[in-house]
Amino acid sequence: MADQKSFGWTGKMLRVNLTTHATTTESTEPYKDYIGGMGLANKIMYDEVPAGTDPLSPENKIIFAVGPFTASGVPLAGRTTIASLSTYTTDHLVVDAHCGGMIGARIKQAGWDAIIIEGASDKPVYLSVVNDKVQIKDASFVWGMGTRDATSALARVEGTRACVATIGQAGENLLPYSCIINSRNHSAGAGAGAVMGSKKLKALVVEGDMPVYVKDPKAVAELSDYMLREIIGSNNNHVVPSTQQEWAEYYDEGSRWTAAKGLNWELAEGGPIETGEPKPGEINTVGYRCMKSTKDLGPAAAKYTIKMNGCHSCPIHCYSDLRNQASEDAEGFEIAGNTCVPNFPWLYMEGILKTGISQKEDPDNYITWNNVIGTVVDDLGLWCNYAQLYRDIAHCIKDGVFQRVLPAEEYALFDWSKFNKETQDASVMAQILRHIAKNDNEMSYVAHGPIVWTKRWNDESWFDTKASQLINYRGWPVHHANECFAQVGLLYNMIFNRDDMIHSAVNFQGCGLPMDIKRQIAAEVWGGEDAIDANKNYTPMNEHKAKFAWWSIVTDVLHDSLTLCNWVWPMTMSPTKSRDYRGDLDLEAKFYKAVTGIEVTTDDLYKAGEKITTLQRCNTMRGMGTDDFRGVHDTVTEWPFTMDPDKQPFTEGTIKMEKSDWQTALTMMYECFGWDTQKGCPTAEYLEENGMTDIEDDLKAHGLL
Repeated sequence: MADQKSFGWTGKMLRVNLTTHATTTESTEPYKDYIGGMGLANKIMYDEVPAGTDPLSPENKIIFAVGPFTASGVPLAGRTTIASLSTYTTDHLVVDAHCGGMIGARIKQAGWDAIIIEGASDKPVYLSVVNDKVQIKDASFVWGMGTRDATSALARVEGTRACVATIGQAGENLLPYSCIINSRNHSAGAGAGAVMGSKKLKALVVEGDMPVYVKDPKAVAELSDYMLREIIGSNNNHVVPSTQQEWAEYYDEGSRWTAAKGLNWELAEGGPIETGEPKPGEINTVGYRCMKSTKDLGPAAAKYTIKMNGCHSCPIHCYSDLRNQASEDAEGFEIAGNTCVPNFPWLYMEGILKTGISQKEDPDNYITWNNVIGTVVDDLGLWCNYAQLYRDIAHCIKDGVFQRVLPAEEYALFDWSKFNKETQDASVMAQILRHIAKNDNEMSYVAHGPIVWTKRWNDESWFDTKASQLINYRGWPVHHANECFAQVGLLYNMIFNRDDMIHSAVNFQGCGLPMDIKRQIAAEVWGGEDAIDANKNYTPMNEHKAKFAWWSIVTDVLHDSLTLCNWVWPMTMSPTKSRDYRGDLDLEAKFYKAVTGIEVTTDDLYKAGEKITTLQRCNTMRGMGTDDFRGVHDTVTEWPFTMDPDKQPFTEGTIKMEKSDWQTALTMMYECFGWDTQKGCPTAEYLEENGMTDIEDDLKAHGLL
């Protein structure tokens, strides 16, 4: 008898129509060429959501998708892709929100590869999924709650084994900057909260106990042990410690391998726990390597740290759990926790405001300001667009924009003197954020994104100001851009319709290994030592940098489709001296065979990542109504070219770029992808060669391609 099991994939997707309350089951099989996660979700968006659809209309869809590695036993396979239309950038093009936490694993354990949500309810509801039992339930009792109270209430009703992914007041109020929070503080941004709010969908609550089959469980376990013993580093796969340690040949102060003797989880249950010196090869101490609370907030954070936490199947644990009574006293929450920007939002504001409430000058108040802002935004389900919201608010305070544009009575709602060091009180930020989340006032426009508020408030020059960190005129900021290997970082910041969230390159940049070893690895992986430059000592564009940029993009997209955590993957280097610090870039292919039974090469998977990138680019082209990516989409703001006016590009001490070199960089990257080298658009030849003729036909019908 033929084997009926589906290995890696469950083989089925759930479709829920909130207008009709119909639920249907569909096969995953037609989408397997796009792997899962980002690939699967983007193909559904391309097929089912026409160009020009209003992101807040019932015709838009929101798709939660996982991959063949999710809940399979593969380490760091706890990510989820949520695809929909952007609420805050030009043309409202397709975007992906990504999150860790537990929601992806629960979707897979309930027996689904994706949950497709369409239509809109006429009253608040939540979606309950327990294996194949699917119910649309009344959510009136949690509508209006923040994400913390809503999560608690729904867990009490549905059971604590369920994972709650919910929106807060920002999403309910259709604020463009809104997110979905699962497992209390794991956020999926890109305006996904407003899309759920437009559908009157408060939450997705998922529980499952279905088996997740893998083809070769023994191989999965052996590969996992091999990876944990020999290959993996710490957060961002940094592979040397940040302090000199007995076992380590190298150390680097910038490394996120922060464990050290005398560095404790001071508020751990039962007493302080020392992070110590966990050596490579010690599987059971991997989770001590990352003390991200002190990495983000400075040494003073140790005394507030309960533990480091993580996502499903994560050995690294880069999620900080802190207890800070001063945060609750200032209208935030006592327990703070996150993996990224909500841990340290005040950093971005203080850089503009210059109040003196800094990590160095005032460490405890600095932590309190960060905890207040971070806990409040997460409870509101308010998204920051990779800290753009914080920079924009700080600019509007410092340069008098709010005073100029807000009605007098609205401006008077806040005691602005609380931002002064002498009278500082973080409660003012809690009040401002809750005011913005209402989306019924003038200040709320700052959370509609800079393409809206800069025009409305006559401040469009902000795009070209370095302090803004806005990298594209379509409305998104840097995410490891030209400060990360120069042209390489700038190139991948142009690819998506939001901040890119690509960490493949910055993982390598910050790994802590000496430059000579990194250059050797660069030559082996990208064809030449000149693929990388020393920080702030850049050289002109070359073909190896283009290959590095291509690789950074396709590995990230591959990880978002499998799904894997791109904060740690890919395994380009390792902490193991006996391996000469080389990682294992074939691990994804090895795990793929072990999980699915399908023999693939690393190049096969990279080609799949390239195909999925091209798929999203096709959807972007259709949404823009033009094939001219070079002139319309891949447009860098001015400040990377005008910063440091007394310095020339390609001189030591600056990250300044040069415009003609940038055009060369675009051409070289387009060529790596097989796109049109002048316009940067996918070609008919590429689509035919890669089995995408349905997309080719559609684009031709739209007068594109």
